[in-house]
Amino acid sequence: MSLLITLEGPDGSGKSTQIQLLYRCLEEQGHSVLLSREPGGTPIGEQIRAVLHDVRNTAMLPNTEILLYSASRAQHVGQVIRPALERGEMVLCDRYAESTMAYQGWGHGLDIELLRTITVFATGGLRPDLIIYLDINVVEGLRRKLDAFESGTAEWNRMDQKAQAFHERVRRGYLMMASQEPEKWLVLDGTRSIADIHQKIVDRVRLLLAGNRRD
Repeated sequence: MSLLITLEGPDGSGKSTQIQLLYRCLEEQGHSVLLSREPGGTPIGEQIRAVLHDVRNTAMLPNTEILLYSASRAQHVGQVIRPALERGEMVLCDRYAESTMAYQGWGHGLDIELLRTITVFATGGLRPDLIIYLDINVVEGLRRKLDAFESGTAEWNRMDQKAQAFHERVRRGYLMMASQEPEKWLVLDGTRSIADIHQKIVDRVRLLLAGNRRD
C-alpha cells in the first residue's frame, strides 16, 4: 500500500520523535514502511547535508542553499522514494519539499514560483499524500533544540543559528501553506503531549489508509 507521508515543523517541534513512533506503529500493524529524511536519505544526499548544515558555511548564499537542497532531494526521490512507492511500500520522510518553501521561500524571501519550478524538476512532481505539521512557538522550539544539542541527542546546524525573525517567517510560511491545502495537511500543536500528538497522527493516517489514494 504505497503512500508518501511527510513530517514538517520548526526546529524543536518534535517531528523526529513522532516520525519514529509512527514508523514503529505502522510496522507493528504489518505495513511495509521505509523511513527516511531530508536533506539526506542517500549517500550522496548525506554528503550534501553535511555541507548544508556545517556551521562554518556562514557565507552560503540562499540561492546556493536551494540548489543544494534540491540536488539532495532529486537524488532521494529518484534513488529511494519512487522505487519504494513502486514496490508498494509506505514512505515516511522527515522533511520534504514544503521545507524548501518555508525556509528558502518564506524565510529567505526567494521567489516562491521559481522554487516551485525547481522543486517540480527535482521531484518529478511527486507530492505527499499527507503532510503532518507540528506547530510550536519559535522561541520554545529553539530552546528545545538547544537543550537537545547540549544533551547530545541532536545536532545544532547552520540553519538553527539563523535569527529569530527568520524562524518566525518560516513558521508563518508553514501555516500559510497549510491553510491553502487543508485536505492535505494535518496541523497539530507541538506543545501537546507526545502520546496525544501520536494518537492524532495515527487517527489521520488510519483514514488515509482506508482511502488509499495512491493505489
